[in-house]
Amino acid sequence: MFEDLRDLYQDVILDHGRQPRHGARLAAYDVTAEGDNPMCGDRVRVFARHDADGRIGAAGFEARGCAISIASADLMAETVTGHTDDEVRALAGRFRDMAMTGAVPEDDVAMARLAPLAGVHEYPSRVKCATLAWHALLAALDGKGESGRDR
Repeated sequence: MFEDLRDLYQDVILDHGRQPRHGARLAAYDVTAEGDNPMCGDRVRVFARHDADGRIGAAGFEARGCAISIASADLMAETVTGHTDDEVRALAGRFRDMAMTGAVPEDDVAMARLAPLAGVHEYPSRVKCATLAWHALLAALDGKGESGRDR
């Protein structure tokens, strides 16, 4: 059963990495930031548009990188839509913890959607690939044009 789950997760990552659903610049956005991982060359620019109620109405990205970084950006864009900035910050923290430990919190719908990326904890150099878009989105929400390179 464990191998079946691992295969499913790998399929999800490859699918989102090859055919991202949110891999485009939004026609209209109010926050954007860029992130890069100089260790492997992954680069991402995220875009988000807030609705009148302050929730993220749409998110997208442009990226060049490995399947993990692109899949993570795509799943992130899907997951953060409908959330407030504070909720996104909390999600980013939980995602970072999951990527570093492999532990998927029980009864957490958002983390269940992101669970295919939990396996990166086994490969420390891939944690940065998985978290790159999240750091860029946080920088965008904080009004910075670029995420820190030390993340």
